[in-house]
Amino acid sequence: MAAMDLFGRRWALRIIWELRTGPLGARALLARCEGMSSSVLYQRLRELTSSGIISSSDDGYELTRLGTALRHALRPLDEWAITWAQEQGHDDQGPDRRH
Repeated sequence: MAAMDLFGRRWALRIIWELRTGPLGARALLARCEGMSSSVLYQRLRELTSSGIISSSDDGYELTRLGTALRHALRPLDEWAITWAQEQGHDDQGPDRRH
């Protein structure tokens, strides 16, 4: 399953998550993904672009039609993660986590 290999790579899903509200440049993505190196960011951006999940535009990187469909497909997992975090006693439903 090539998709699971791609999404299982460190930071791949986080980049997709950060692009959920619109385009972001590389610097903004680095700032939002504290601890990620620039070399890993650019590698993931290349991989996600070549797979058709994101594209580069004048405004930065953005989700493609396939990327947006993936974001919708991941919504149940996000909802499960919120429930799980609440049951564990973590407040994982900050303002950017609500739908």
